[in-house]
Amino acid sequence: MTSAAPGAPLAASAELPPPGWPGPPAAGPPLAGARRLVSRVATLCWVELRKIRHDRTELYTRAIQPALWLLIFGETFTRIHAIAVPNGIPYLDFLAPGILAQSTLFIAIFYGIQIIWERDAGVLAKLMVTPTPRAALITGKAFAAGVRSIVQAAVIVVLSAVLGVTLTLNPLKLLGVAVIVVLGSAFFSCLSMSIAGVALSRDRLMGIGQAITMPLFFSSNALYPEKLMPGWLQAVSKVNPLSYEVSALRWLLIGVPTNLALDTGVLAGATVAGITVSALLLPRLAR
Repeated sequence: MTSAAPGAPLAASAELPPPGWPGPPAAGPPLAGARRLVSRVATLCWVELRKIRHDRTELYTRAIQPALWLLIFGETFTRIHAIAVPNGIPYLDFLAPGILAQSTLFIAIFYGIQIIWERDAGVLAKLMVTPTPRAALITGKAFAAGVRSIVQAAVIVVLSAVLGVTLTLNPLKLLGVAVIVVLGSAFFSCLSMSIAGVALSRDRLMGIGQAITMPLFFSSNALYPEKLMPGWLQAVSKVNPLSYEVSALRWLLIGVPTNLALDTGVLAGATVAGITVSALLLPRLAR
């Protein structure tokens, strides 16, 4: 029996792979992480749907304000022709997509209250110690808000049709409406969760949310065409994500021309930025 030379690696020949050896097993398919993320997001969306199923009160109460906008503001301004809208379409038709976007904004902008409640109940601390990435947790909550908004959007679409608004029946465009609503709601819920990471309390979050909701709404093109705004307000509208959501919904629902790729891209980019900022602020909220 021969011994290895001093300083030589032990059993070096035994460590060499045999000819034709395929190499070490793969660490896993590159899409495995994406599948896990989609699975967690889908789970949180399903939880949100179950909440709506077991308690529809919030769904009904949140439909009151959009109904008042359409029934009172929309019907009145349609009769007096106070606002000139493009392509000669009735003002109520022009208004309906804006009110749809407004209703989803009002749902999403206070979504951060839920994550503060989870922190106070100790749920957030338990979630933070799981292997779930912070970005996945925020993404799941953001798109869960989008699922809730789709239910709200369906109510507004039905109400608009009852009031005589001429809406598309194209299933692909209606699917596009759902995508835009989810993206818009996801961004504004991330904005709310980011504010929660700074405010750290429900009272402060409520105050900030109420302070920014109406400025976001009135500085968008939800109520009037952008061309009717003063120059400074047009500049604000161009950086307001709600304007891009409204423009996309108008093209999909009533055919008002817009750059759909730009609108969708801005919403998607804003959502990614919102998820990133919220994920960075989440540990501060969880302390």
